[in-house]
Amino acid sequence: MFNDVKIEIVNLANTRQFREVQDFLAQFDLTFDADVEYTVLARLTEKMVGTGSFKGEILRNIAIDENLQGLGLTATIVSALMQEQSRRGRMHYFVFTKPSKAHLFANLGFTEIVRAEPYVVLLETGLGSIEGYCKEVEIAAAHLPGERAAIVVNCNPFTKGHQALIEKAAGENAAVIVFVVSEECSLFPFADRLKLVKAGATHLPNVAVVPAGKYIISAATFPTYFTRDEDAVVAQARLDITLFATQIARRLHINSRYMGQEPYCQVTNAYNQAMLDILPAHGISVKVMERVQVAGEIVSASKVREMIKRDDWEGIQSLVPETTYDYLVSDETKPILAKIRSTDSRH
Repeated sequence: MFNDVKIEIVNLANTRQFREVQDFLAQFDLTFDADVEYTVLARLTEKMVGTGSFKGEILRNIAIDENLQGLGLTATIVSALMQEQSRRGRMHYFVFTKPSKAHLFANLGFTEIVRAEPYVVLLETGLGSIEGYCKEVEIAAAHLPGERAAIVVNCNPFTKGHQALIEKAAGENAAVIVFVVSEECSLFPFADRLKLVKAGATHLPNVAVVPAGKYIISAATFPTYFTRDEDAVVAQARLDITLFATQIARRLHINSRYMGQEPYCQVTNAYNQAMLDILPAHGISVKVMERVQVAGEIVSASKVREMIKRDDWEGIQSLVPETTYDYLVSDETKPILAKIRSTDSRH
């Protein structure tokens, strides 16, 4: 039968083809938007019987006609996507699927790394793995043996609030690993954010600052395309936190995680609640710190960005460490400041 199946590359700019894929995926309660790099579809005679897409390392929106499932068409779609990924120089792949379908990808050589029932399972294959990532972090934190605390921060940019949280953890624990979110979805680039956190923590010898990589608050742990809108935040948070608990914390001997209170952002609040719900069940305590205040106002990176728009440099200086302030007034940062002034982005 599959000798008659044809694999076609979808022109995402073609409205008819785009809607055909969109309508097909709707049958499986999957959404489809233009936020993909590459899409293929399978036809049997003239009928569309399967599709799959990718963005970055993530294979997504893979669906097969119910009448043809279990006959090898999933492997055909996945193979077509991986061939194109390889042509683009990518050799590591993630895939999301519903828990009931995880076995199909396990049979194709994917390894399950986390599941968040009843929402989603994340699997991976290729060069690179969660185990390899943890080994890299272990090397970076090798000077901090024994049990460790952890903090995950974005720092867009690094403020006195972030610094106070790190100092608190460092004062209460023998060792602390600070994971800086690596996704390039913030106004300040990852390389700069990482540099600022390291600069702001140099006085703390029991702290290691490392990239969060692709396994913590990343595109690989936030499958917004997979679930309905009302479930998306919960699914993402539970997936990310469960991955941290079952894989990262276990391998890196992390027994506590610190976080700041979040009075403003609903998404961060949901993420914090997931930590409180999930981590203690895995033997990881959660420490919540009240937000730092200056002149009666809570310190936040978003407030710093607002002050940049107003050129309120006196206010900025009160909210950020000297190392961050020096960076913000440097010539290298001028293009970033111009971008902040011209956008309404929350990040």
